[in-house]
Amino acid sequence: MVVSVKVFKKATPNGKVTFYLGRRDFIDHLDYCDPVDGVVVVDPDYLKNRRVFGQLVTTYRYGREEDEVMGVKFSKELILSREQVVPIINPNMEMTPMQEKLVRKLGQNAHPFTFHFPPNSPSSVTLQQDGDDHGKPLGVEYNIRAYVADSEDDRQHKRSMVSLVIKKLQYAPPNRGQRLPSSLVSKGFTFSNGKITLEVTLDREIYYHGEKVAATVQITNNSKKSVKLIKCYIVQHTEITMVNAQFSKHVAQLETKEGCPITPGANLSKTFYLIPLAANNKDRHGIALDGHLKDEDVNLASSTLVQEGKSTGDACGIVISYSVRIKLNCGTLGGEMQTDVPFKLLQPAPGSVDKKRSNAMKKMKSIEQHRNVKGYYQDDDDNIVFEDFAKMRMNNVDMMD
Repeated sequence: MVVSVKVFKKATPNGKVTFYLGRRDFIDHLDYCDPVDGVVVVDPDYLKNRRVFGQLVTTYRYGREEDEVMGVKFSKELILSREQVVPIINPNMEMTPMQEKLVRKLGQNAHPFTFHFPPNSPSSVTLQQDGDDHGKPLGVEYNIRAYVADSEDDRQHKRSMVSLVIKKLQYAPPNRGQRLPSSLVSKGFTFSNGKITLEVTLDREIYYHGEKVAATVQITNNSKKSVKLIKCYIVQHTEITMVNAQFSKHVAQLETKEGCPITPGANLSKTFYLIPLAANNKDRHGIALDGHLKDEDVNLASSTLVQEGKSTGDACGIVISYSVRIKLNCGTLGGEMQTDVPFKLLQPAPGSVDKKRSNAMKKMKSIEQHRNVKGYYQDDDDNIVFEDFAKMRMNNVDMMD
């Protein structure tokens, strides 16, 4: 069985400059980040004495596009890296194996390029919009661009510029750790002796997307009140650092009266299971997702990781965290008591057993979809599969116009 290698391809509207990328997801390993390595193919007759310049760009949108009036912008575009791609400045640049393979296959008009993410650059995150909101989604997005010009500062023409969206993601560490997150709270009542004690313990600190979160709840009622209802939530906490805004959304929940009422002097110990999934939160405004809404298998946004010795307060962009929230309803006069237990929700690292299992499931779901997709073809000579973004390019041109 011959294993093919997928390569992403996108050309300028005039077809004279074409991007080739071996991947669109680049991983932040905390101490370093994968470089953006690819190849640009340019028509030499079209180039003449001009040059091809490349840029790594991030767009940070923190407000709705339709609210932009009188020149006020709710987005910030930053050029993180730029360089001259053709003619290449450093002819001795060390190429990755994928670049070497593409240059051999595409010929002398293929030119490699490499961009690097700056330290502490934020991960790709998209905030889900309302169903009737057709503007650009809020979040952090990355693009690589190439354009033909006489100098780097010349105006970029749409017909000779190509842009491809990429993602910067974080994966779970290889070891999920042995610590079991827990929280213990108690509540007393006015004009009544005794307290209700609530302890919540999770079965692990790091969960992968699609896994069950198991929360063991222990309730000890030494008060004269009764617990009428138990509510369990998984809460996604989002912090938008550009405008210093914070909000939380429930991404999984359940309510139960099982074991209730918990009368004075009674105890309850029970494990509740919740699965936080993007598929169960479609069209819910403000839910944070990993990357693009167009991806059918898009996940909820992964927890933001920072280097050891730093806090998430030092992170920029959109900072994501999760917690299990347990609420006890103690009746009309008793009110509610609650506690939150934080945990991390991440993708398994590439090469791990969990990642292979996840990939196998995704491949089974997508095999039929890829068989008849136009613009998706295979070159048997070198086992490279090119995925053409012609349709997406035309959409982008319409948007830019």
